[in-house]
Amino acid sequence: MRIENVVIHNWRSIADEEIDFEELMIFIGQNNHGKSNIISSLLFFFGTITHSDPDFHGSSNELFVEITFTDLDEFDQNQFKKYLSADNKIKVRKSVNGEGEVAYNGYLFAPTTDFLKEESISALSKREEVEKTPLKDFIPSSGRLTKDIIKAAQEEYTTANHATLEFQYVLEQSAFLGAKNVAKGIFGDVYFIPAVKNATDEFKMTGNSIFNQLFSQIIGKMSERNEYYKSARTQMQALTQILNKKNEQGEDNAERPSEITTLEQNLENELKKWNTTIDIEITPPNIDDVLKVNTSVWVDDGKKTDISRKGHGLQRSLIFALIKSWAAYLKTERETKAEEEAAAETTTTQKRKASDSTYFFFEEPELYLHPQAQKELYASLKELSLSHNQIVLSTHSASFLDLEDYKSICIVNKVDTATGSKVRQFTTDIFEGNDKTNFNLVYWINPERSELFFAKKVILVEGATDKTIIPRLAKAAGHFNFEYTVIECGGKDSIKLYIKLLNSFRIPYVAVYDQDHQAYKDANGHNSADISSAGIESVINAGFGKSVILVNDIEEEIGITERNDKAKPYLALTQIARPEFTLSAGLAGKIAIIYE
Repeated sequence: MRIENVVIHNWRSIADEEIDFEELMIFIGQNNHGKSNIISSLLFFFGTITHSDPDFHGSSNELFVEITFTDLDEFDQNQFKKYLSADNKIKVRKSVNGEGEVAYNGYLFAPTTDFLKEESISALSKREEVEKTPLKDFIPSSGRLTKDIIKAAQEEYTTANHATLEFQYVLEQSAFLGAKNVAKGIFGDVYFIPAVKNATDEFKMTGNSIFNQLFSQIIGKMSERNEYYKSARTQMQALTQILNKKNEQGEDNAERPSEITTLEQNLENELKKWNTTIDIEITPPNIDDVLKVNTSVWVDDGKKTDISRKGHGLQRSLIFALIKSWAAYLKTERETKAEEEAAAETTTTQKRKASDSTYFFFEEPELYLHPQAQKELYASLKELSLSHNQIVLSTHSASFLDLEDYKSICIVNKVDTATGSKVRQFTTDIFEGNDKTNFNLVYWINPERSELFFAKKVILVEGATDKTIIPRLAKAAGHFNFEYTVIECGGKDSIKLYIKLLNSFRIPYVAVYDQDHQAYKDANGHNSADISSAGIESVINAGFGKSVILVNDIEEEIGITERNDKAKPYLALTQIARPEFTLSAGLAGKIAIIYE
């Protein structure tokens, strides 16, 4: 199963927010705006971290994180059948009150009839009250009525009359699955890689480190299948049995080495006055533990050392390699289990107590990695998300964004402390038909355009000349702002595609385009340009977008009168670099509007 929707209430900087989730989720935004708080809220839900007083938003004294899970497999559907909705989803809330009490509660489709509601159980504990309801036919004829008896009667009546009852989706008052504490991992395995992490932590042979889990699984397989391993275990048990005073049958061990018996006797002689006996007993070591204790990971990159002595970039790459290996192992295990279950037809009788789902959380995976390595890692994480693993990451790098996957992108912004962190995302289709094809083609010409999601304002221009000249003129005029990003859209008709994207995420922008009424163009050319211009204006949202029109293009605006379609950016730079170049009042005003 996977996360479909998350509701966060009063967790750290988040007052109230709802987020839709994809298989791959990418949280972006400025520092200290709440990206890490979203990830930590999920870690709190899964039990990876515990809460503390500073986790309550503002002066609130209660908080909760609520997750809707979808894509439940047959085991999950059976395990959580009490909470299963008609479309095979479950919704679960983890909450904390002012006294620090933690609770898990699920949502149920409960009958609207009063005597069938969970809160009515206490009032029905008296037999005379039950006799007033149809439940009287579903309780014992004598004896004390307990809450469990009433609850069972409600469930039995509901089942018998399901077709005629009305239901509503409500949060249960009792504990999730009837357990006070939900076992860690019941919703799946969670792995968290923070922004700063020493690789040795993940390669430890103790605790819940990924390497320990992976190596333990390998040892387990060896103990089942490898004949040398099984023989070594048998010999180890036989050796330790020979060293003890008694054999497995409780008889004196004639094969015991005399040296151990002599040591026991010498110790007893020294302790005669204490009237004691000495028995040196050797417990067979667990060969699995022996292997783990004496296992270490060395890295040879020209100098063989332990991981901690390598650079942060290599350490982080090792962590990601380990995660990919673990994910590949889990995938193989799931496939093998599915094949075995299909062959044995025992799916419904599984005794698995936890979901097979896996969730990976990354904070700033780009740290210590050069740009090419970042892009490769993003491709790996994206591939990992397609293999029944859910990937959640926060990043400041455009290398971890893909405009094609805009549904995975969530912008986090904190206007002020009172409002708290808010999110902006768009999970429905922005483009249809030819627009979708054209946008994908334009994007692949220049995938670095993903940086628009990080901009405080986006300046959309037609081509390379505009992208080159406009920022240069803005710097000369004192208007330039590093928080504004200039995006070359690849043509006039492509600008409206980017406007649709920016509208969806409510990112401020200005569309800068050519009027294209050059003297060398005929009436048809002017008319075609006007149609494209009208297309741009028709999609601009005045709430956070505007346009600036160049007459007739940037070349004419800076005084280039001769038409030349070759090396246009270079010729334009040469023009404005001339000592006698003067910025016209009209173009100066447009530059000021673009960068206002």
